[in-house]
Amino acid sequence: MSSGSLSELRNNPLVFVEDLEQPWLSDGDARHVTKSLRLRSGARLAAGDGDGRWRWVRLTDGGELEVEDQVVRSDPSRNQVLTVAFAPVKGDRSDLIVQKVTELGIDQIVPVHTARSVVRWDAERAAKQVERHRRIAREAAMQSRRTHLPDISTMMPLMELVGGRNDVAFAEPGGRPLSATDRPPSCLVIGPEGGFDPGELEGHETVGLPGRILRTETAAIVGAAVLAARFD
Repeated sequence: MSSGSLSELRNNPLVFVEDLEQPWLSDGDARHVTKSLRLRSGARLAAGDGDGRWRWVRLTDGGELEVEDQVVRSDPSRNQVLTVAFAPVKGDRSDLIVQKVTELGIDQIVPVHTARSVVRWDAERAAKQVERHRRIAREAAMQSRRTHLPDISTMMPLMELVGGRNDVAFAEPGGRPLSATDRPPSCLVIGPEGGFDPGELEGHETVGLPGRILRTETAAIVGAAVLAARFD
């Protein structure tokens, strides 16, 4: 795929569809395209499958999508899969984390239980949250013209995520600055407001983030930005 196509993609709306051969807009996406973006018949936009494949389409008078060009693939921007794991926070701040780290290009987003977590979801709530987070990530990916949707995991115990891995670092005040590490981690873990239990940090690298003592959502966003910058 030519660089010109990528450049044009950044300057045109992106929507995700179930079938690239016969693309169609869900009711919610149709309202977004016609009401929020105020696109009219004949407008050109990209339709993607969330896995890097996309094609140009045009909006018809009836609000449908008319195929205009062949399917092409955008390769991932890096070879390394980047993960941000975080202890969920109260209110809608977890939604903010998912939205912003998606826009920043993180590949995998994982809510985790930690020893000092205040927010703890039961199985039913966790299932609802993962679906909500996937919707938020989808909208954020369309906003940022990102053709690869991130993997949104259901909540898991912290040790289940990090056990046996050597590419993990914990964001912790006093750690070596993430921006200066010789070998940056591909998985960054953000703790709850009360911080990590000392036992959770044992045997793992700790890294510092810009600023002083950051709230969980701020740390996740800042950490994602620094991590993406190191690999990009």
